[in-house]
Amino acid sequence: MKKSLVVLSALITTTPSMALDFSANAGLNSEYIFRGIPQSDGKAAAFGGFDLEQSGFYIGTWASTVDGGVATGEGEGVVESPGGTGAPVSTSVATSPVGGDGLEVDLYGGYATEIGDFSLGIGGTWYTYTDKFDDDYKELNLHGGWLFLSVDIAIGQYDNFDGPTQDYQFYSVSAEYNGAYALIGTFEDDFEGTYYEAGYGNTLAVGETELFDYNFSVIYSDDKLLGGKDDINIVAQISKNFALFSN
Repeated sequence: MKKSLVVLSALITTTPSMALDFSANAGLNSEYIFRGIPQSDGKAAAFGGFDLEQSGFYIGTWASTVDGGVATGEGEGVVESPGGTGAPVSTSVATSPVGGDGLEVDLYGGYATEIGDFSLGIGGTWYTYTDKFDDDYKELNLHGGWLFLSVDIAIGQYDNFDGPTQDYQFYSVSAEYNGAYALIGTFEDDFEGTYYEAGYGNTLAVGETELFDYNFSVIYSDDKLLGGKDDINIVAQISKNFALFSN
């Protein structure tokens, strides 16, 4: 699953063990779209991260290139948030960012476990950005799953530069079977908007050698999410995970 899901899916499928595992990941998106919102102005985006896991507990960091398609600078590219609040907000929840190109850097941690056919997880994520692309987001992340069905909830706060902080919730329901998946995600509170995503992912292998993971997805975002005009995007992704240390 992709970065709308790539970080969370890696975390919530953690199986508790006594081993200490340190891993890395890297990849390329034809376009970076997070929770239905374009983050790279239609351009390719490179990403990568590191994860440390033990006994179901995890910490990690993940970064991606971002591009707002406008020159970096205070006050440039200010847009209305979903629902028309008029505050400058990130492309995580609006049509375009405040700044130009740069990096998104995420820090996260938490605990995930599996009990029979059920999976449970709780954690937190801090989204930060360079070059004034956007202000910070802080989230509490909750996950519940059963067999092929998953429900994810994010309860967050947006720092909003010099404006008042904004509160939001994000809810998603997804189903996955043999690499094919479908997802519905929606924002509530100070942010509004819904998107629908469907796709397929698998691993390309030659014999017993796994080369890389790949994913193709189609994403429809409604006009509330994109600030007045709906859109459909097709995204391709390749990625590779690396086991760096395990004991």
